[in-house]
Amino acid sequence: MYQLDFGSLSIAEFLRDYWQQKPVLLKGGFKQFQDPLTADELAGLALDENVESRVVSNINQQWDMQSGPFEDFAAFGEQNWTLLVQAVDHWHPPAATLLDPFRFIPNWRIDDLMVSFSTAGGGVGPHLDQYDVFIIQGEGKRHWRVGMPDNSLQQLCPHPRLLQVSPFNACIDVITEPGDILYIPPGCPHEGTSLENSLNYSVGFRAPAQKDLLTGLADYLLDHDLTGSRFTDAGRQQVQSVGAISAQDLTKVQQLLLQLVSDNSLLPHWFGGLITRAKHELDLNEPEPHYGSDEIAEYLEEGSVLSRVGGLRCCYFQQDDSSDILLFINGDEIRLPPSELTTARLLCDFTELDQMQNQHFCSSAERTMLLTSLINQGYWYFSE
Repeated sequence: MYQLDFGSLSIAEFLRDYWQQKPVLLKGGFKQFQDPLTADELAGLALDENVESRVVSNINQQWDMQSGPFEDFAAFGEQNWTLLVQAVDHWHPPAATLLDPFRFIPNWRIDDLMVSFSTAGGGVGPHLDQYDVFIIQGEGKRHWRVGMPDNSLQQLCPHPRLLQVSPFNACIDVITEPGDILYIPPGCPHEGTSLENSLNYSVGFRAPAQKDLLTGLADYLLDHDLTGSRFTDAGRQQVQSVGAISAQDLTKVQQLLLQLVSDNSLLPHWFGGLITRAKHELDLNEPEPHYGSDEIAEYLEEGSVLSRVGGLRCCYFQQDDSSDILLFINGDEIRLPPSELTTARLLCDFTELDQMQNQHFCSSAERTMLLTSLINQGYWYFSE
């Protein structure tokens, strides 16, 4: 289990003074850090066609990017390249535990764990991201420069699939060692160059754009055959030009749209489904044959431990203490009675359920049936 050390900062102070405001180096953020995987294991993941990976190289000032799966890395040489593997938490349970110390931010905001291996001189160049990220230094050392947001920076494209930015002024200029953690807010330019063979772990956070939210809402309306209210214009006055769209008409259209997104009876359903839908492939292993609820109850009574499959998104919403609970798992909605808040919290707040926690699911047939269904879908599995 990894323990996050903010040094002299408390979590509350970090959120108040740094989160989405300015970058900070957490020197020794993970004490006596041990890599959860090796470079060879990371390369092995990049061989899998279900895993998103890419190699970025810079040979003789010529940038290149290739997408996996890869069969051999020898062609890239001894230096100046980086292997990046997305959503490693979906495929490697020990690496997935790196996300747990950052769960002081709600689950729905956490995106995935990207892991990179770089040879000496490897990096992806100066760039900026539109989301928060914690970058953990694993084995090796890396030179990092991080700046503050700067509207004067120009976007560069040294390769058709690689976006970078023009040179920037650094407010952080450090060499990171194993266990050091950089926090970088959205819009802050940064560049990391490996000084030797090294591993880095990037904990990224979701920041849905308005376009994505509106697209998700439209998909929800289509999937559930919801038309909503129609445009009305009672009391309309005669116009001089029938070809003109008036400002008054646009205001009515805007109000119609605002009415839709302001519908609190609709909002949690579509947002919960949207935000818990997996962006990357899940490593699901559906048991065959399926378990019966009596078998699950027996295993739990014997002290079995349950683990949640890597990358599975689970959240819940409850309007107030007397309202039903909306439980969202991988885009699906399950309605629970108000009394089942502990059930929702256990499933959403913990990636592993121990013997004592599992007794909660043995105490009623309905809870056992729910857990059995989730196990049979491959979402939870017996780890001990």
